[in-house]
Amino acid sequence: MTKLDELISKITKEHVYIQTHNFPDPDAIASAFGMQELLKSRGIYATICYRGKIDRYSTEKLVELLGIEIKNLDVDITPTDEDEVILVDAQKGNANIVDMAGDEIICIDHHPTFCECTYQFADIRPQVGACASIIASYFVENNVPFTKNIATALTFGIHTDTANLTRGVSKMDIQMMYQLFDECDQGIIHMLENSSLYFEDLMAYSKAISSMQVFDSTAFADTGKDCPEALVANVSDFILALVGVTFSVVYSRRKDGIKLSVRSELKTLDAGRIVSKALEGIGNGGGHAAMAGGFVPFSGNAKDVTILITQIQERFLQVIEEEKKSDC
Repeated sequence: MTKLDELISKITKEHVYIQTHNFPDPDAIASAFGMQELLKSRGIYATICYRGKIDRYSTEKLVELLGIEIKNLDVDITPTDEDEVILVDAQKGNANIVDMAGDEIICIDHHPTFCECTYQFADIRPQVGACASIIASYFVENNVPFTKNIATALTFGIHTDTANLTRGVSKMDIQMMYQLFDECDQGIIHMLENSSLYFEDLMAYSKAISSMQVFDSTAFADTGKDCPEALVANVSDFILALVGVTFSVVYSRRKDGIKLSVRSELKTLDAGRIVSKALEGIGNGGGHAAMAGGFVPFSGNAKDVTILITQIQERFLQVIEEEKKSDC
């Protein structure tokens, strides 16, 4: 029995929901799109859904060009407690996914597990760079043919989450890219990768550069209020590319708290573990060794948020120092 066979055996309905994390990125959407096609090949209809906003231009174009139908939980659909839900590129209990109505019976993800959750079927592989690689492997293992749109989506999902096979990449990611290469539309991939910034996004980069503080080789930067989640992550990648910076923490103020994106280029400084420790007791966070995220709930005034950000910086620097000492 393949993993897809086992997954299918847990579904009792003719229709299921496939839920991505809030503010879905290309990897999440590609994984959901691929899973929808796999279920269709077995006679099961699925609706892809999320709560939040698709806030990256290239992600919007991916959805538009490939005709991916994805529903917003706040606007388009009303699931019930009797519905069955498949989580992709996310896990129950994480700050980046809402607990929608329905029973989350299945989880497919590539992020580390930071809280124990029970599923009827789970395929969680933190060593894999992109969730889309796991979904692609289901096609290969079960001889389900890739359509051009599915192959293009999965390829772009792998590209984005592994930074073109340069970050957190595994042997499976490379193998799946090889399987997908002749099946995808390379023209669409090229266009998506070269159309990723709005003009307004430059303001977030400007704000981050002007606010950046570097302590030893750890950089902190502010992208401004209500900066889109995907853009915060992009700026964190940008900051990490600076010579002399090996760990970046980039943040944006929200009306209900502070969103953080964390990047590390050192194997000795696990971004997921560090953000989880640094925010313990005041928020939550987690992710991979190279990239992670977090959120700190907050509703105070401007003066109070300045104090909180200073505390967050001190927490990160303390944990990083502890991690360096433990590695000695």
